[in-house]
Amino acid sequence: MKKILGIIAWFLFLKTAVSQPLYFPPIGGSTWATLPPESLNWCQNKIDSLYKYLEDNNTKAFIVLKDGKIVLEKYFGTHTSTSPWQWASAGKTITAFITGIAQEENKLSLSDKTSRYIGQGWTNCTQQQEDKITIWNQLTMTSGLDDQVADPFCTIDTCLIYKADAGTRWAYHNAPYTLLDSVLENAVGTTLNNYTAQKLKAPTGMTGQFVPVGYNNVFFSTARSMARFGLLMLNKGTWSGTPVMKDPVYFNQMINTSQQINPSYGYLWWLNGKTSHMLPSSQFVFSGTMNPEAPSDMYAAMGRDGQFLNVVPSQNLVWVRMGEAPDGLPVPYLLNNAIWAYINELSCTTTDIKQDVNAEFSVQMYPNPVHDELFLNADKQIERLSIIGSDGKLLRVLQTGTKRTNLAIGDLHPGLYFLKAELQGKEQRMLKFIKE
Repeated sequence: MKKILGIIAWFLFLKTAVSQPLYFPPIGGSTWATLPPESLNWCQNKIDSLYKYLEDNNTKAFIVLKDGKIVLEKYFGTHTSTSPWQWASAGKTITAFITGIAQEENKLSLSDKTSRYIGQGWTNCTQQQEDKITIWNQLTMTSGLDDQVADPFCTIDTCLIYKADAGTRWAYHNAPYTLLDSVLENAVGTTLNNYTAQKLKAPTGMTGQFVPVGYNNVFFSTARSMARFGLLMLNKGTWSGTPVMKDPVYFNQMINTSQQINPSYGYLWWLNGKTSHMLPSSQFVFSGTMNPEAPSDMYAAMGRDGQFLNVVPSQNLVWVRMGEAPDGLPVPYLLNNAIWAYINELSCTTTDIKQDVNAEFSVQMYPNPVHDELFLNADKQIERLSIIGSDGKLLRVLQTGTKRTNLAIGDLHPGLYFLKAELQGKEQRMLKFIKE
């Protein structure tokens, strides 16, 4: 009965909460309307638990917007509301956004060959192989170029090697994405920073700029600027009645499945609630949604060290996290999921409706992240376990024959690993864990 009442209470809250009109902060100054956490029935002790988790995991800035208003805003250490910080790969979503504006202004088309804007011979492929790579392939991570080269950030032609025909293979490869910046600059006739300032920053009040870091162009801004971008996305590309992106078709394509190889990827945005997902540095296809603790309609910008921008249209909710991360993953989605778990618990009334991170599997694995020993509990007999590195190499095989077992993994280097569980009846489950 308690569970049923909790679900009813949560449903009624969402029904009334999401109907509120969106607030937009003024373009200039630091004014931003707030919403008291207690108006959402959020308890201070649970907010404190969230803040402690964020602090323990090297967070610098955290903001939650509801209906465009700030509900939570917290800075850690010496970081402040005016401190700039990197977006890392979360900045890819800015590039996706302004690419859409460039197309609506007829400066380019997604079907255009990349070589049209940066010249033939930009890869180490044959001309026939290279000609198949378009702007769309750069936006969807389907260039077909080899992401397992010595330096996947390298944009020199000798680093851009043929692996498969464009559009037939999904791989999270930074270099082809980075060259999209040059495509944009040549298409629009100005620098990436100038075009971003004109088309995105000026109409929304965002600050920040792209800075060259090695081969990459990394966007730096304040957490509030990232929150502004999230609010713009929440309102489908319109800022306080002024359309910033006027093409609804492109906008919808950007935040929906762009190709069927990895349904959880749009145009440089990560998508929740899909039937399967893939991860950087891997060709494994995992069953189920990427962030089980998050709402199914959530889409996110995610970058190294835990730069997160989460947008949830069904709840009129946006949240931002900036800082360092404990796991060092290119896209630390496990940290994003863990933060969602704390957000789900903020209500003073327990709803008991959060999803189990392993609900789609018949194998439970804990703890995750893990230091020395990994425990597994299955509803069927586990015949064999295989540990696979993020590079796809088989590291260890263990014959078990029990429903419960444990693995000593203290000798593994820190990082992301995959665990293949072969169950009785020839069923297989692929899980993932972080070794700290």
